[in-house]
Amino acid sequence: MFDRLRLWLEEAAGEHSESRDALQTAVAALLVETARADDRYDARERDVIDRLLQQRFGLQPAAAHELQEEGAQRASRSVQLFGYARTINERLPRERRVGLIEMLWEVAYADGVLDPLEDSLVRQVGGLIDVSDQERGAARRRVMERLGIRDQN
Repeated sequence: MFDRLRLWLEEAAGEHSESRDALQTAVAALLVETARADDRYDARERDVIDRLLQQRFGLQPAAAHELQEEGAQRASRSVQLFGYARTINERLPRERRVGLIEMLWEVAYADGVLDPLEDSLVRQVGGLIDVSDQERGAARRRVMERLGIRDQN
């Protein structure tokens, strides 16, 4: 995991800061959208989002929290996922997009239960960022295994 994080940060460091900020904001907004999909946005989900942003972008806790707040504001002002998806598609290589789907699954499972609206949102985002159903399902299984959640299907 550390190697993946290091590689992510090295790639991000090569981008212009404006691009990196747009990418970070898009990722934060999608994480918040996932948390809000079931009309609940609780402390557990906020904590998971902060942790994921810290890990993914190498941020200090305060910076991650600020980024989450910015993402929440952006998500509140926009109902379209296309803008975020366009930024993700322009800035992230395909294999990193699967990592983003894992992040979304981790937020969706933050409360231990997958709501159908959360599932639908992750499916929709996966389609927009060109992550196949098979890859999305594999990402879900990895997250469930990591979190110790049994598949209830």
